[in-house]
Amino acid sequence: MTEKNRIALVTGAGAGIGRAVSLTLMKNGYRVALAGRNRVTLQETKDLAGSASANGLVVVTDVSDQVSVDALFDTIRENFGRLDLLFNNAGIGAPPVTPDELAVDLWQNVVNTNLNGSFYCARAAFGLMREQRPMGGRIINNGSISAHVPRPNSIAYTSTKHAITGLTKCLSLDGRAFDIACGQIDIGNAETPMTAVIKKGVPQANLSVMPEPVMDVENVASAVLYMDSLSLDANVQFMTIMATKMPFIGRG
Repeated sequence: MTEKNRIALVTGAGAGIGRAVSLTLMKNGYRVALAGRNRVTLQETKDLAGSASANGLVVVTDVSDQVSVDALFDTIRENFGRLDLLFNNAGIGAPPVTPDELAVDLWQNVVNTNLNGSFYCARAAFGLMREQRPMGGRIINNGSISAHVPRPNSIAYTSTKHAITGLTKCLSLDGRAFDIACGQIDIGNAETPMTAVIKKGVPQANLSVMPEPVMDVENVASAVLYMDSLSLDANVQFMTIMATKMPFIGRG
C-alpha cells in the first residue's frame, strides 16, 4: 500500500508533536484523521498543510471519554474504511508538586488522558485493523523519556508513561496474529510551545534548576514517518529520540 493510500490517526493533533507529525504525514500523502479537543487548533493544523490540507480530516475528540473515541472511529470507518497507522500521542501533565500535594482529581485526569485514552484508541484501532482487508496496521505510542526516568515532582505523568511501555509490549505481542505491529517512540526535549520552559530552566535530580538543550520537533515527525515506512513484517519496537546534549545519559 503506497503512502498516498495510507490512512492515519493522530491524537493530540492540534499542537506540538501531534501537529508536527500530522503535517509530515499529510505532506507525504497520508490521509490523516486529526483528533483533539479543540476544533480551532485542529483546523489550524489542517490549514498549515497548505496544498496537502485536503488530506486532513478534523475530528473533535476527547480521548479520555470512551464514547468520544468510539465516535471518532465511526467517523474513520465512514470516511476512510480502514486505518493503517495510529499515533497515540495525546497527553497531559499535572502541576509539579510532591506526591502528597497532588490532588487525586488531577492524578485521575492524567491517568484518564495518558493511559486510558491511549488504551481506548489502541483498543478501537486493534479491532478495526483486525477486521479490515488487507488485515493489519501499525500503532505507535508516544512514551516519552519519562517512560524511562522521571523528572522531579512528576509522579502522575511518569507513572502513566511507564504504563504506556506495558501497553506497547502487550499490543505488540497480541497483534502478531493479526499483522498489527506496535512500537513506541520515547521523545526527549523536542522544542514545542509546551516545552519552552526547558530552555529557561527546569529542576534537575538534585533539585537545582538548569536550562537544557532542545531539538527541532521535525526530528520526531521524521522518526514517526520512518517507523511507519517499514513493512508490517518489521517493527521498531522502541525508539529513543532526544536532544543530543540533554542530561539523560549519565548522572546528570
